[in-house]
Amino acid sequence: MANRTSPTVRRRRLASEMRKLRREAGKTREEAARFADIAPATVSRIEAATHAPKVADIMALCKFYGLDDERTEVLVTLARQSRQRGWWHQYSGSIPEWFEVYVGLEEEASEILDYAPEAIPGPLQSEGYIRAISLSGLRVPPDKELEHLVELRLRRQERLVNDDPSKVWAIINEGAIRRQVGGRETMREQLGHLIRLSSYNHINIVVLPFTTGAHPGMDGPCTVLRFPEPHDPDVAYIQYRLGSIYLEDPSHVAEYIELFDHLRARALGPDESRDLIARVADETP
Repeated sequence: MANRTSPTVRRRRLASEMRKLRREAGKTREEAARFADIAPATVSRIEAATHAPKVADIMALCKFYGLDDERTEVLVTLARQSRQRGWWHQYSGSIPEWFEVYVGLEEEASEILDYAPEAIPGPLQSEGYIRAISLSGLRVPPDKELEHLVELRLRRQERLVNDDPSKVWAIINEGAIRRQVGGRETMREQLGHLIRLSSYNHINIVVLPFTTGAHPGMDGPCTVLRFPEPHDPDVAYIQYRLGSIYLEDPSHVAEYIELFDHLRARALGPDESRDLIARVADETP
C-alpha cells in the first residue's frame, strides 16, 4: 500500500528500530539519555512509540549508537514522517486517544481480520447503523460529537472501495445480523449494505451461525491488523469499555490468528452467509 504513510505506523517502526539499536549497542536508557541530553523517560517513550520524537533527539541517539549517515537518514526520515498529522487528528476530542492509535494503524493495514460477536464491525456499518449504535451507549454524545463519530467511521470505510483497498475478512455472529439496531428500516439498510460490500473480491463477510454452539470466541471481539512491510509486524487489537489493548508479541498475535482461523472454519461460507443475510433482511418486517 505504497500510497499510505500513516504517522502511527512510522512511529511504531521507528520505536522498534531504536529499541533494537540500543540493545545491540549494549547501552542503558540512562546512558543514551545522558548522551542525547534528554530525560530517560523520553527514551522510553520513543521506544514505546507513545509520542512523536524530535528529529534532533533521533539524530543524537543515532550518533551515540554509532550509525553511519545513510542509516541515520533513514531513521530521521521516519521521525519526520511520524510527526506528521494523520487525517483522523481532526477528530481529536471526539474519540479517545487510544482509538486514534488504532485508526492510524488501520490506515496502513493491508489485511484486516475482524471478529464481531455483538455488532456489525465498524468498517462495514451503514450511516444509519453508525448513528443508532453511537446513541446506544451509557453516555449520549452531543450533536457535534455524534457528527464527528459518524464522519470518522465513514471516512475509515473509504479504504474499502478505493484503488488500493485493504483486504477484509469479517466474521459476524448471527446475533449481530438479527439484532435490530436503530429499528427495522435501519437494519434492512444495514443488511443490504453488507450484501453490497460482500460483492467485492477483497471483502469476505461470513456469518457464525447459532447452530455453531459454544466456541472459543465467546469471550469477546478481536481484530488482527496485518501490514505490507516485513518490519511492521502484525498487531492484535482488543477493545473494552474504557480502553484497548495492543498485542505485538508474535506468540500472542499468533494465538488470535489461530482463534480467527478456527472461527472462520466453523462459519458459513461467503455465499451461504450472503444468502442468510438476505433471508434475515427479507424476514425483517
